[in-house]
Amino acid sequence: MAKLKSTLPNMLLSLTIICAGAGAILAGVNDFTKAPIAASKAAALENAIKEVTPPFDNNPTQEAYKAVSADGDSLLIYPAKKGGELIGVAVESSTQKGFSGEIKVIVGFDVEGKLFNYSVLQHAETPGLGSKMQEWFRTDKNKQNVLGRSLANGNLTVSKDGGDVDAITAATISSRAFLDAVNRAYSAYAGTQKWDGESGATSVGTDTETTSQTVTEKEGDNHE
Repeated sequence: MAKLKSTLPNMLLSLTIICAGAGAILAGVNDFTKAPIAASKAAALENAIKEVTPPFDNNPTQEAYKAVSADGDSLLIYPAKKGGELIGVAVESSTQKGFSGEIKVIVGFDVEGKLFNYSVLQHAETPGLGSKMQEWFRTDKNKQNVLGRSLANGNLTVSKDGGDVDAITAATISSRAFLDAVNRAYSAYAGTQKWDGESGATSVGTDTETTSQTVTEKEGDNHE
């Protein structure tokens, strides 16, 4: 086979063929991995819901609905049911008030509106300081533990702001942000006005996603 001459048209032709081939390969890889990635996200969401709610026998993601928080944001709520009866909900919430940016959480409440459990899905807070939020606020020490608390009488706030929750040592900003995300979750849940999640709610069907727990840590700071 005769070798192509090194001319501009031939070079453009070669680049076109290479780019087309690379594009086809990338498209194939994307199609091949799309289903496993979606399945992984669905499994991560299911596990997160299980972690923050009482045991259930329904599929909360199929019955998910949206509700508006006190600040006007639309949050996803997953109802957990057993024998057809609502036993709690999981609420995906977030806040932009973190020391290093957005904090995403999923918060579980029982049918009485008490905080059942929580999980931090994503944050970029300082290692060893703000990153402690995953366990700090469920530790039975002084006034750290927020589990079992009812937000019906008011938002959760740190002691430094006149509240009754101990902030993470040297991470007051992160603590405020975490509680802000929890408060937003409760306001959306309570705003539906009915524990069955019907009033003031918008159904979103089954196509829901959550961010897998990714924690990008950066910089060393003094949060105070």
